Amino acid sequence: MLQQEPLRATIESTDCDDMSQIVRIEVRLPDGHWAGEATRNYPNAVLQIIETMPLGKGRGTAQIAAEQELIADLEKLSGVEAVSPLSNGRASVTIASGGGGFIKPLRTVGVVPRTPFDVISGWADWTIQCSSEQAKQLVREIESQNLQMRLKSTRSSQEKLLTKRQREVFELALRRGYWSTPREVTLTKLSTELGISKSTLSVILHAIQGKIIERYYEEILS
Repeated sequence: MLQQEPLRATIESTDCDDMSQIVRIEVRLPDGHWAGEATRNYPNAVLQIIETMPLGKGRGTAQIAAEQELIADLEKLSGVEAVSPLSNGRASVTIASGGGGFIKPLRTVGVVPRTPFDVISGWADWTIQCSSEQAKQLVREIESQNLQMRLKSTRSSQEKLLTKRQREVFELALRRGYWSTPREVTLTKLSTELGISKSTLSVILHAIQGKIIERYYEEILS
């Protein structure tokens, strides 16, 4: 991952500064942060942070999912106080004081990433809902800490990617396994269930796929 050019200009102001934004940003966790160090030691592994909770005095807990080899090495890190294995490749981690919970820019702005989120090779992939002013402030704070970052996407939380009808078709097609491999439902059966012709359904599905590709074009190629 490469450091992106200054991002302030990429987060546009809205007519209402407190309009909710959904921002997806990747940030390289600072040296000494337990999750950053753990994944830099295992660059091909994915560390999923399922949930986190502060305990005070800089300590905290996190429930994680990762490869057993990575979990087994966590207690060797200075930022980790204890590790309690759970089932299904999960573990509970007690973070030592100074071991790195949410980084300072998040605390300063007062925003919290949605969980679960992934950390890969020291980079945290965060989705954050905040005001447009908070989004711009977050970028400024990250820059002030000299942390590398990549802004993946930003949009209004009120913005709908698909129309109501397209969402209905998308949800049914997804449930019926239209995009599964191998495909679990034919276009004919799906069109019959929806009460529309195959040609009309084909047009709707094509429009849905086009919108999704256009929205996530940058992420697909990154």
